Amino acid sequence: MRSVRRLCTVLTTLVTLSAAVLPAAAAETGPPPMYPGVGPGTHLFDHAAKLADLTDPGWYEANIPFVDLPDKAIEDTYYYRWRTYQEALKYTGPGDGWIVSEFLGPVGYSAPGGGIDAAAGHHLYEGRWLRDHRYLDDYVDYWLRGSGASAKPATDGLNENTTDWAHEYSFWAADAVLARASVDGRWDFAVDRIPELQRQWAAWSPQFDPQLGLYWQVPVWDAMEYTASSYQSPDPYHGGAGFRPTLNAYQYGDARAIASLLRRRGAPGDRQLADSYDRDARSLQANQDSLLWDGGDRFYKHVMRDDNPARTRIADREQLGFVPWYFHMAPAGAAAAWAQVTDPAGFAAPFGPTTVERRSPWFMHDALVGCCRWSGPSWPYATSQTLTALANLLADYPPQPYVSTQDYYAMLRGYALTQRKNGRPYVAEAHHPDEDRWLYDSPGHSEDYNHSTFDDLVLSGLLGIRPQQGDHVRLAPLVPSTWDHFAVENVPYHGRNLTLAWDRDGHVYRQGAGLSVWLDGNLVHRQAGLTPVDVPVRPGKAADAAPVVDDLANIDRTGYPVASASYTWHGDSPANAIDGQDFALDVPSTRWTSYGSPNRSDWLAVDLGAATDVSDLRISFYDDGGGVRTPDTFALQYRTTEGSWAELPGQQRDPGTPVRGKPNRVVVQPPVRTDALRILPSRVDGGAVGITAVQAWRAEDERLDVRLQDGPASVRPGHPVEVGGSVRSSRAMTVRPALTLPRGWTAQPIGPIGDLRLAPGRPVPLRWRVTAPADTPVGTRVPVRLLVSTLDHGTPVRSTGDVLRAKVGFDPADFGTPVWDDDFTGDRLNAYRIGGRFGEPVPELSQADGALVASATRQSAAVLMAPVAAPAGDFAVLLEPRAFAGGAPEDSVLLGRAAGPDDLALAWYNHHFGTSGADVRAGGRDYGDDVTGGCCAAVTWSPGDRFAVVSDHRGGLTSWLGHQGRWQLLRTIPMGTIPTGTAVGPERIAGWSPAIGLRLTTGRLTLERLTVVARGPA
Repeated sequence: MRSVRRLCTVLTTLVTLSAAVLPAAAAETGPPPMYPGVGPGTHLFDHAAKLADLTDPGWYEANIPFVDLPDKAIEDTYYYRWRTYQEALKYTGPGDGWIVSEFLGPVGYSAPGGGIDAAAGHHLYEGRWLRDHRYLDDYVDYWLRGSGASAKPATDGLNENTTDWAHEYSFWAADAVLARASVDGRWDFAVDRIPELQRQWAAWSPQFDPQLGLYWQVPVWDAMEYTASSYQSPDPYHGGAGFRPTLNAYQYGDARAIASLLRRRGAPGDRQLADSYDRDARSLQANQDSLLWDGGDRFYKHVMRDDNPARTRIADREQLGFVPWYFHMAPAGAAAAWAQVTDPAGFAAPFGPTTVERRSPWFMHDALVGCCRWSGPSWPYATSQTLTALANLLADYPPQPYVSTQDYYAMLRGYALTQRKNGRPYVAEAHHPDEDRWLYDSPGHSEDYNHSTFDDLVLSGLLGIRPQQGDHVRLAPLVPSTWDHFAVENVPYHGRNLTLAWDRDGHVYRQGAGLSVWLDGNLVHRQAGLTPVDVPVRPGKAADAAPVVDDLANIDRTGYPVASASYTWHGDSPANAIDGQDFALDVPSTRWTSYGSPNRSDWLAVDLGAATDVSDLRISFYDDGGGVRTPDTFALQYRTTEGSWAELPGQQRDPGTPVRGKPNRVVVQPPVRTDALRILPSRVDGGAVGITAVQAWRAEDERLDVRLQDGPASVRPGHPVEVGGSVRSSRAMTVRPALTLPRGWTAQPIGPIGDLRLAPGRPVPLRWRVTAPADTPVGTRVPVRLLVSTLDHGTPVRSTGDVLRAKVGFDPADFGTPVWDDDFTGDRLNAYRIGGRFGEPVPELSQADGALVASATRQSAAVLMAPVAAPAGDFAVLLEPRAFAGGAPEDSVLLGRAAGPDDLALAWYNHHFGTSGADVRAGGRDYGDDVTGGCCAAVTWSPGDRFAVVSDHRGGLTSWLGHQGRWQLLRTIPMGTIPTGTAVGPERIAGWSPAIGLRLTTGRLTLERLTVVARGPA
């Protein structure tokens, strides 16, 4: 289970190798509902009509508040933005669970699993209105306790000023956690995270200037490169460090939030500690008003940190100057700043607001050159902050003469109309402020960009649901005075369903005139007008959804589970079906299809590596209305212990026949324990089919804490290694542990075998001796799974698990048979076959001082094939660079195997960028991520380090970095999974020789030694 990853203790149990049908379980122990129940509420209007254009309507019905608005543009955008949010929900696996992604496809600067903290505050504010708590529970913990809190390189490309992913960008974490708890009322969850929130707040301290009492930040790490302030620094992209209204406001908001949570916890010393955080917040507030507030221009501004002894503010007003109101940090007397939001010379624009005032000389500077210039374009990220801040000003501050409710509505409506493309709702990265077009909108990258809020602005701003920490809700709608009706119903608030409806004369909803408020379907308040009001809300107890794990998800596309298919259209991939996402967009795609297949029918299979219990399968079919359609039927098979495929028994399908636009659920009773599944969808006409997601959800027992040792476990083929774990229960119960392994692996339990009787709170240690087959390839990474079944009168009813990754490392001592050894002291250079690469000239090659030297004055590349045949079995190519050229962008070495520049499989290391990946080319065609293993691994090379590529007998390649006798796996190049007979199949590359390559832009690159050795004794 997700909470269990850290401990290693040891004892006994059963070992399950592959597949078995478990005994029937009691009916009430079957899989839980797919979505949480809504509970008692209202139904004032037709929900189905609102969801007419959305797939999987059941998810929306279970999760979102429904709105009925007289403004069609805002309403359409509201439901569209819930669609984009659902698309952004990404299941990363049992370790971190759900995250909220920014881009639908992966980017190279994201944290493990794909998270980016730049907009994480927006994600939490938007998602706090969902009924299913699991999404944000996981997401909060991802940033505070999981992979999002893990160490990152302190490099220029990943923020050299910080060392963990949750601080790559500015992030208002504690404030967002408090805002979420103010909606769902689950204060125990928020209070339990106080220590992590304190660490998150304190980790910004290296960027705190104690003399000024303010934090500094580099604009690019505010997610704001190329701003007006950036262009006035020596480095327009990064922007130069400065004291900014952003991070200081975030830290103010987080300090206030932590103080509030501490007072709620009320442990000894918490009140004094809360007072300390409040003092820090007040100090930030005072210092920001002193240094960043421009009294003449009446606006908060950026102040350069360096070469600015007078601490002069820049002349330009930037939109980030509105951020202090987001956190109620700005004093009431600063409200004059808001005159700029409606000023045609300020931030006002038809598709605005702009990111810098129009009167600035930097307005739209280079904005049309390309992404990402926050020097004028309309940016949803900043628009979200500004509208949230404006709602706070209008609802929570004293009246002021600068902006009105009508201004909020006009700006929100303009924001809604900005989110259009070809007449349909659409959001990308940035929009032209004066023209109806997106400026930054890259195909396969920018679609449905989840970097802002909109639905929160409708709910907490326009419709005025102001979440509170106490047992009430404040209602302060900002709707136009001309509206005669609106409704929002079944808002999950403090464990209750909140509905409010404005019906001026009672003819629209027929529930009476005025503003009416319901809790759980019961009318609790009515008033004639829309004046703000506090309505008591006695906290309810919303049922928490059961913890479930999708055992098929593999977002990294490495190791297991691994998907394969009988045929795949070249633009798709089997791996897309298990990538943790489920959406049906054409660009970017997350699907497998059989489009163009010569077969009458095709299959998609998923190999788990080690068996799990299958009880709840969900399959989403892709249907583009053209060449790929929903199948008429599908068969569902599992792999038996003998290795054959058989129909999965006990299937209960909902719906009975395949449908498009919703998950097709297959409940399996009794559950089946298996290590592989296969889906065979087919159409009567033999046409193409597709799948966007296949998932195998397993409900876990919250009473159990199941752990395997910290991994990965290093395994040496043919030699037993000890693996340990433990199981603990919160109550007395009997369980049945089982260790499931890859096929061919064996395990010997150490200790008694059988069911275990658990005492409350007392961990029972588990231990086995696990042995991998002697021919297991180097670089193998496979799962070892511990499943602990909860028993009901001796019958397994639910299995809770943990997974350990076992790996086979590289040890040159296992490769004792020399094949080729060149220390570059003899005259052997002419023995290599040498070819160019990338259409570039071959660099000048020579030998000097016991090294191979490549020299170039322009970008050059070469592939050198050793004059030896590749061994038939496993072999390794080792390369020791002496020095790199120091040029850019290419300063690279490559190694692996090749038959020439048009037939090669080479791992590469680029010293300039500190990255490593692979090139695979056959018959003059370059192959992509599915063959190369993706890109890229961060690598730090030091003089004396060696690189190695191991080629195994199955055709796969792995690349390694050797440092001080330890070998680190860099990439797995999964060529061994390519079907026989294809251009890069195992039989094709078997004739390719060991080879190295070089690519450099300028300078001299020198190599110390090349060695080729085969597995076996010396």
